Amino acid sequence: MKTFKSIHLLLLLPLMAFTVFAQKSDKEIRSEVDKLIKQMTLEEKVGQMTQITIQAVSAKQGNKDQHHQLDEKKLEEVVVKYGVGSLLNVYDKAHEINYWHEVITKIQDLATKKTRLKIPVLYGIDAIHGATYTSGATLFPQALATASTFNREVAKKAAVITAVETYGSGIPWNFNPVLDVGRQLLWPRLWETYGEDPYLASQLGYSYIKASHENDKVPAGRYGTCLKHYVGYSFPFNGLDRTPALMSERTLREYFLPPFEAGVKAGALTAMVNSAEIDGIPGHANYHLLTEVLKGEMKFEGFVVSDWEDIKRLFTRDRVASSPKEAVFMAVMAGVDMSMVPTDLSFYDLLLELAKEGSVPVSRIDDAVSRILFVKMKLGLFQNAYPDKSFLPQFASAEHTQANLEAAREAVVLLKNEKNILPLAKDKKVFVTGPTANMLSSLNGGWTITWQGNEESLYPQEKETVLEAIKSKIGEKNVTFDQGVNFDKEIAGSKGVELAKQSDVVVLCLGESAYCETPGNITDITLPEAQLAYAEKIIATGKPVVLVMLQGRPRLITRIAGKTDGILASFLPGMEGGRAIADILFGDANPSAKLPVTYPKGPNGITLYDYKPIEFFDGNKYDPLFPFGHGLSYTSFKYSNLKLSAKEITENDQVKVTVDVTNTGKLKGKEAVLLYLTDMFGTVSRPNKQLKGFDKIELEPGQTKTVTFTIGWDEMSFIGASNSRIVELGDFVVTVGGLQEKFALISKVSH
Repeated sequence: MKTFKSIHLLLLLPLMAFTVFAQKSDKEIRSEVDKLIKQMTLEEKVGQMTQITIQAVSAKQGNKDQHHQLDEKKLEEVVVKYGVGSLLNVYDKAHEINYWHEVITKIQDLATKKTRLKIPVLYGIDAIHGATYTSGATLFPQALATASTFNREVAKKAAVITAVETYGSGIPWNFNPVLDVGRQLLWPRLWETYGEDPYLASQLGYSYIKASHENDKVPAGRYGTCLKHYVGYSFPFNGLDRTPALMSERTLREYFLPPFEAGVKAGALTAMVNSAEIDGIPGHANYHLLTEVLKGEMKFEGFVVSDWEDIKRLFTRDRVASSPKEAVFMAVMAGVDMSMVPTDLSFYDLLLELAKEGSVPVSRIDDAVSRILFVKMKLGLFQNAYPDKSFLPQFASAEHTQANLEAAREAVVLLKNEKNILPLAKDKKVFVTGPTANMLSSLNGGWTITWQGNEESLYPQEKETVLEAIKSKIGEKNVTFDQGVNFDKEIAGSKGVELAKQSDVVVLCLGESAYCETPGNITDITLPEAQLAYAEKIIATGKPVVLVMLQGRPRLITRIAGKTDGILASFLPGMEGGRAIADILFGDANPSAKLPVTYPKGPNGITLYDYKPIEFFDGNKYDPLFPFGHGLSYTSFKYSNLKLSAKEITENDQVKVTVDVTNTGKLKGKEAVLLYLTDMFGTVSRPNKQLKGFDKIELEPGQTKTVTFTIGWDEMSFIGASNSRIVELGDFVVTVGGLQEKFALISKVSH
């Protein structure tokens, strides 16, 4: 949180010149890979398939006051003796960019100067919403908050700036984006997803990957992304991390595979495996999904990396392997090319043993290594594996910060605005309260400076919490503060009620602390009782209450939502989130976000927006607190003139859809225009509606824009009973902004 104000001067810098290398064709790269593999010993090949965490070659853990300390003898053993192909991670906090350069340089000096074949090491990092583990990096809204923008350009800008700052740190491989579809609202990694809809996730994932690889900021081909977690990880039956998903092949293909297919088409070079299991088959032992589907059907040409320690867990946890050795055999033969071991060299030893005895064919090892070397060559590591210091002036620049602020403004959803309580006048006496009001960690969540993101003392002091941003906006004399309640426990002696009574309006900030993965497991999605009880006390004062929810998943607020005057919600809007929320509260920004997930009314209200007909029949209904796609603005929009280019089409035809959107209010505003398609009848029951198009537009008061969408085979298709993608003849309904039009598919041709 902030203890001083800093002034960022935008310096006029000359265009930075980075080293440009001639890009080779994939065919040329494969030829070079084939030549290199022929020179490699079995030991060198197995080394390339091994990935070790930096912790395993460190002498001392880092803390607030000092860097971690490398054990250079261990590092040399791992890189030179064992020829390990990849390193990852931090120990245990973000590093300054210059220190990253020092670490990466030491690693590559060993790999490229002291090994026989001089194969560079590929370093990977979880740069989930920016360069997570580089101090002072531009940290954007998390993926679920980005999905709230319904804006591909926001995802693209975040991708490019993340690429600049991660590559600029000397790290060419980002374990992102998460393309799991968030259809289990309890899941503690929901905020890492692009929401509950596969089309939305596919579009934003594709945009993120494409922009990461193809931009004018990072040298072409020098930075790579990773599809994760392939596949079905996000749908655990009990909502807990790394627990079983129960789904049919058809469900998997309909809802969970499409974003990964989009990621492969976008050019992702690596894929990370589901840490859990589907129908009893652990992701790391699933030959069908890894080899037949990903590498076969999807024609994925990159390499597959395990998740943290998950090959070992085939034995220690899942008990599908009877020994560590069998676990290695199962994973490699299923299609895992690189093992994130990550703390020892057991994978190396066991795979070498399996290869020498003939259990794992050399052909399989050659396939894995060729994929790994292909990626390394594609990333240009054989030309230059060292950090590019020309990127230093761009790191966390004023331009990057401004882009982050604009993204955060678009990532805050206005759920309720009773009697236009918002925006607030700047001369109001405002009481700010609640556990998320004065915490940067609640704006950012996990994968922020540390794994859990909850080390508040490590956050940049110049960044503003919601409280600090409100003070900056309207002056400290107009703001009072008392936290009032912890996340799950009342605070004795709180003066919250008294201060609320003395104010004109209360900004009540509730939600979740930062968490990541298993530590974020919960069994009840209801907001903790202590927060609800405190909210009721504040509401009982009779003062207007604006609720601000900062959270990684939609915690239930049904008990208090109807009693508040306004509600803002954001699924971790990032380091500029405090400023963005203050801008929206006081009218300096107009909210335009919409929910990328259903906001349930009750703990078992888990019906999602694309429900099946039987879920809205005989007493069943879709009755959330707020539906998918809901989001208000300070202006108003009118939809009109919905038109289709044809009322009847054949299978190879397309329907052009146009609709006029008019800003009928008094303020400039952005509107996410959403197109839904309903397939009226099918041999497999079809959803009530499915998102099949979206566009974000900005309109001045009184301005009208025509928005155009195209519906074709892809949009009409679905996974049939035979688990193949098909289209069927019949009627379709297009819905945009409450308007509807119909068309019919009247004939099919071979496809």
